[in-house]
Amino acid sequence: MRITDETVADGVREQLFMLGEIPGALWTPADAVGPRPLVLVGHGGGQHRKGWEVTSRAIPFVQQCGYAVAAIDAPGTGDRPEHPEVRRLVATIQAGEAAGEPRGPEWRALCDVVAEELVPDWATTLDALQQLDVVGSGGPVGYYGLSQGGEMGFRLVPAEPRITAAVLGLIGSEWLLEPASRITVPVELALQWDDEGNPRDAVLALYDALGSVEKTLHANPGGHFRVPMFEIDSAVRFFARHLGVAPVA
Repeated sequence: MRITDETVADGVREQLFMLGEIPGALWTPADAVGPRPLVLVGHGGGQHRKGWEVTSRAIPFVQQCGYAVAAIDAPGTGDRPEHPEVRRLVATIQAGEAAGEPRGPEWRALCDVVAEELVPDWATTLDALQQLDVVGSGGPVGYYGLSQGGEMGFRLVPAEPRITAAVLGLIGSEWLLEPASRITVPVELALQWDDEGNPRDAVLALYDALGSVEKTLHANPGGHFRVPMFEIDSAVRFFARHLGVAPVA
């Protein structure tokens, strides 16, 4: 892991890194010493590791719980190289949306292409992060992801036994029903009641399919991009309950 940039603001240390060809970001308390719980944050479609939907979650997790928080760019986004197949599929999907057509098989193909690289990259990143003194090995790990971050989370969580709790949502892909059944860790699932691209019945089906003994559904009115800010506070409480907290200066 090679640190490419480091800044400190409001008690939070931000370190941008490269792990091979994986661009990532790590946030920790500025004075952090010793191991602490880790939360992995997956970004939305077309976004990147320092997008607002990532940092708006990462900073409260660090400031309020003393966590280490990490994010990596998905294939074809952020500081990743251009990905021709991702670009082709995105262009096809966008053309269909502009023409008012329903989603076709390209949407699943796009998710499959991204997940094929991103899920192993998360495992590699987790390996490296747990070698850092400020994270440590064997500690609790959470995952947070909505929209594409949720799509990837439904694939990553059942494949990664080190993840012990997850906040997922804003996704209703029917092909996620089987991996959802293999998720057994506590889950908080977010649903926007009027989500334009993820009908509530599809999201509810994923909630039903979850194999978790403890699972909670948070449904709020509004479209895909109208998740209330208080859901961030809920995610903080959820992870504090399941991962514990670390000292915060």
